[in-house]
Amino acid sequence: MLKENNLIPHLFRTEYSKITAVLSRLFGFEHIEIAEDIASDTFLLAAETWGMKGIPDNPVAWLYTVAKNRAKDYLKHHHIFIEKVSPGLQQNSAEGYEINIDLSERNITDSQLQMMFAICNPFIPAEAQIGLSLRILCGFGIEEIADAFLSNKETINKRLFRAKEKLRAEKVKLEFPSPNEIDRRLETVLTTLYLLFNEGYYSVSQNTTLRQDLCLEAMRLTFLLVENKNTAKPAVKALLALMCFHASRFDARTGPEGELILYDDQDPSLWNQELMQQGRYYLNLAAEGKTLSKYHIEAAIACEHTVKEDTSEKWETILQLYNQLLFIEYSPIAALNRTYALAKADGKEIAIIEAEKLKLGNNHLYYSLLGYLYTRVDDGKAMGYLKNALKFAKSESDKMAIRRNLEKLTDNA
Repeated sequence: MLKENNLIPHLFRTEYSKITAVLSRLFGFEHIEIAEDIASDTFLLAAETWGMKGIPDNPVAWLYTVAKNRAKDYLKHHHIFIEKVSPGLQQNSAEGYEINIDLSERNITDSQLQMMFAICNPFIPAEAQIGLSLRILCGFGIEEIADAFLSNKETINKRLFRAKEKLRAEKVKLEFPSPNEIDRRLETVLTTLYLLFNEGYYSVSQNTTLRQDLCLEAMRLTFLLVENKNTAKPAVKALLALMCFHASRFDARTGPEGELILYDDQDPSLWNQELMQQGRYYLNLAAEGKTLSKYHIEAAIACEHTVKEDTSEKWETILQLYNQLLFIEYSPIAALNRTYALAKADGKEIAIIEAEKLKLGNNHLYYSLLGYLYTRVDDGKAMGYLKNALKFAKSESDKMAIRRNLEKLTDNA
């Protein structure tokens, strides 16, 4: 059960995007700012009202009712109601006309799927597609998007504004694209969901390591794709498998004070067996056809991490999977993780040689890895690297983990 002070931020993350998607489908993408404003006003009213009167029995239903009423009020008093929206919304009723705003589960699902593909449009650059998806579909704040892109708020605001203007100019509709167009746009949709999950799994924009609400929202949206026959592609199933495997270790990843628990120190009894089974189920489904995406390989790596036994064979398998992943798509984080697997499979000495070639300065994960590799090889160097890691770490949970390793080295000196 969420605490009262956490409920509205949680609901904003899960429900804001649903309300925005439904209203945008209703009004047309050219009026998306109106949909966003109505959704935002709904949550402002919730914050004011619930603070004074308490949380209603069904908070989600309360939000939907307020959003519907605000949308109806707006449509009745503004020109878009007369010019564009009114003819398609009015239904005969005993009292004249009633505006139908459908916030049913089915319509929310369809609206969000259509929004995904409207935003992930080749008319705008890939970074703008991802940024808009994170903002409109996933409820990300501008600062969170800036952190995800290693940018600043002003740049992100300009990028999103230009992207919306371009989509308006091209008269983009909220509708399912053709099968060929789905294949073209799906990669960007998956990248967006992957970024969303990663921001929750290892948060850099908040002073916490794990934000399960973001991870669960990414899983929910990916599940929508898996459940739709037009989007249930192997790569989509592989991504959902990857998320399930990572989510299965949530309870073991953080300690009682929110500190990060590294893989070697995790308690396997806290791993969620049901999510592991779900991961294997979707990974098996993803094996159909001849597609081998990065999500397939990352899911296979995550699957190996759910094996409790710490054997050289396990780490050799993981190492070879990282070699495949880096061949398909290089990333500094994947290279760091490969080096860790190399140390587990073949020893720290050979891993140190590979790690020092990476030269990822100003990255606390890089210095943390070097600190781990040099521990018991050269404890003096290990302490130096861990102190550098502490200097560049952003979150308090990361700093706590680094300090803990420094204390172990000091105690063993």
